[in-house]
Parts: sequence; C-alpha cells; structure tokens
Amino acid sequence: MKITLTKDHAKHFGLIILGTLLFAVGINFFAIPNKLSEGGVIGLTIVAFYYFNWSPGILNLILNAILMVIGYKLLDKRTIIYTIFGIFFSSLFLFLTENELKPLTSDPLLAAIFSGVLVGGGIGLVFLSGGTTGGSAIIARLFQKFWGWKLGTAMLIVDIVVIALSAFIIGPENTMYTLIAVYVGARVVDFIIEGFNTKKAVTIISTEAAQISAKITEGMFRGATILHGSGAYTKNPKEVIYVVISKPELMELKRVIHELDPMAFVVIHDVHDVFGRGFTLS
Repeated sequence: MKITLTKDHAKHFGLIILGTLLFAVGINFFAIPNKLSEGGVIGLTIVAFYYFNWSPGILNLILNAILMVIGYKLLDKRTIIYTIFGIFFSSLFLFLTENELKPLTSDPLLAAIFSGVLVGGGIGLVFLSGGTTGGSAIIARLFQKFWGWKLGTAMLIVDIVVIALSAFIIGPENTMYTLIAVYVGARVVDFIIEGFNTKKAVTIISTEAAQISAKITEGMFRGATILHGSGAYTKNPKEVIYVVISKPELMELKRVIHELDPMAFVVIHDVHDVFGRGFTLS
C-alpha cells in the first residue's frame, strides 16, 4: 500500500495529530480522573483501567489493531491509512498523558462538559481529515455488512452497550454524567464537520422570479438556478428559484424576497455538504 505525500495529505495528518492529542487530553485530564467513561472501544479501555489498572493507551492500540485486521476490507485505501495513523497517535497520546491523571476539576458536571468538548473536538478534527480513530466506526461497518444495520444505529448501540457495562464500575450517577459527555461530544463533532461553513438551500416560488434571481446574482454575487414548473391544482406555469447561500447571507436574501414579492412562497433547508464548481462559499 503506497500513498504519495502531498500538502493536502500533510494537512490531514496534522489534523489527525492535533485531534488525537485533544482526544487524549479529554480522556486523561477530565474523564478518567473523575471516574467517567466513554462509548466504543475507548470506553472499554477506560473500564479495564478502572478494574484491572491496564494502560488505556496500550489496550486501545491492541483492541483497534484487532478490529483493523478484521475490518480492513470494509475501508478504502485512504481511510485505512488515515485510520491507522489516527489509532497510532491516539494510543500514543493516551499513553504519554496517562500518568498526568490529576483532575483539572473535581466537579463531575464540568468534567463531563469539557471531556465532551475535547473528545468530540478531537474526533471531529480526525473525521475532518478523512480518517477515524477506529473503534465503533469499524464495528459499525461490520454490523452493516453482516446484519444490514445503519451505521449511525450500529455506532449508537455499541456506545450504549459499553456505557451500560461501565455503569457496574462507575455507578449510576457517573454513568449519567458520562451520557452528558457523550452527547456534548456528538454535538461538537457535528459542529466541527458542519459548523464552520453552515449553508442553507432556499427554494423560492414567486411571480417575480426574474427580479429576485437578478438581485441574487448581481447584488449578492451568488449563483442561482431557475426551474420551470406548474401548480398542481391551477396548472399555471411557475418559476422556481433554487439557491445555496451561507447562513449569514440568509437575512439579506429574506429582505430581497420580501421587498420584491411579499407573497412569495419560500422554503429554507439545512445543507450539510456542498461541492462542485461555483459552490465555494465565503
């Protein structure tokens, strides 16, 4: 397996290193010192640390290596390389920081929040690079292949099972704090992947479509597409404008529509990803 190192690859590897460092800090400075847990493979390593005092970094490497051997055929070449890189550095940073288990806070709620922010931020950066930290992602792909489960459902079930097992070690109260950490982490992952360039798709049905589209292209400097349709009941021809804009531009577009056609029918959709020529939004 060979990959040519480019500036793009170097940037992605840098994101993985930074992300896995944040991940390790969240676990070793906030979660473990306050006897919280996590979902997935890292949750198993934390439980093993509490019960057997095994090194989370070493066990994380061993478990993920086994999963990579089992599931490597399910991942493409690029993802395999980035995932191996992510597993290695997450395990390395967990090992290097595991002797620094002095809590930065003894408040379990603060620990849950900051653990979620750091772990979620770290995983988000790794995902942003095109890699994974192994664990639940590989297990979920195995479940998808052999049992037809959806990836999101499989990952959620794996996390719930691990957290439920953790409850016997960390107790019900800390389990509830762990759920807070996992929820915060999931939201931070979403923000890292989608939040830096939030986009909206807007569908506009108006009798002033030509004027509105002109304002969009000439005044807002955005591309727009005019679709031709007809009313289902009246059968009258209608022009439909479809445009993708950044979130800060939404209020300006609303103002333009209201000014030119207060009776326009407008539908606004959240957009999670846009690519292709002309869709790079400032």
